[in-house]
Amino acid sequence: MEFPRHGTICPVMKLHSSNPDCRVPPMACLCPLHARRLFTGGVAAAALLGASAPLAAASIPECKRSGFTKAVSAETVEEQAQQQYRQMLAKAGSDRALAPVQHPQLQRLRYIAARMEPFTRECNTRAADWKWEVNLIGSRQANAFCMPGGKIAFFWGILENLQLSDDEVAVVMGHEVAHALLEHAREQMGKNVVTSGAMRLGASLLGLGQIGDIGAQIGSQLLSLKFSRDDEGQADSLGLVLAAKAGYDPRAGVTLWEKMTASGGGAPPALLSTHPAGPTRIKDIEAKLPRVLPEFEAAARPERHFRPPPKGATSRS
Repeated sequence: MEFPRHGTICPVMKLHSSNPDCRVPPMACLCPLHARRLFTGGVAAAALLGASAPLAAASIPECKRSGFTKAVSAETVEEQAQQQYRQMLAKAGSDRALAPVQHPQLQRLRYIAARMEPFTRECNTRAADWKWEVNLIGSRQANAFCMPGGKIAFFWGILENLQLSDDEVAVVMGHEVAHALLEHAREQMGKNVVTSGAMRLGASLLGLGQIGDIGAQIGSQLLSLKFSRDDEGQADSLGLVLAAKAGYDPRAGVTLWEKMTASGGGAPPALLSTHPAGPTRIKDIEAKLPRVLPEFEAAARPERHFRPPPKGATSRS
């Protein structure tokens, strides 16, 4: 059975209106780059929020979250993420693009996630209360994501097209889970709130009247949010640690990016597209290995092992 094309379902936080598989109308850009250009009161606001300091100590050194997260409540972000995740699953189900629970690749994803989940609370105490979910979506896009609150989805294309090993799947999953643990979505939304607040304050002081409430648009931003290069680097670092602690070889980050670079004539898939690929990305990962290999060597090894899906198989077979 062929994949249904479900163009209205786009990878969360990785949406590009130019993607031929995405037919969602383009949204207003509130990315960090443009937000910084508008941030006339940024220095003072950042100082008030303690933006450069971690929110709380964690047993994993890579777990440092931005003070900008204080501008938006975690409960609000996680509730919105859950609503959007439910909508995505409903759409995938109606399109017959949601893998059944007995599918071997879905079982694979859930097994790897279950091994990783106990270590997430070492990074973010909220993770202990998250209702973790893992689903497999029948889309040819080579992508994956983890929404705030532990809502994970892999797209079939990344498993079939790249023929990922268990170790490579764990590196991808660790990276995406790291974004959620580090609350990068909440951080970027917080920056938008601070930006809009500074704009309204400046307009008031200058007698320019009301400026549109950007903060009110937060609920729509999870689907279009893109992380900064710094965020991607942090997620790489923490993701390798999570994979290693779960018993998966972090050196798979190198082979993962060799595959990504080779696909599409040297251009990486949509996954992690804001970060440099090829030799630069591989060099960055190799530099992190001395830190994470001891974690891998000390970890218990997985008892179950899975193969990549056969070429031409589908998410429902």
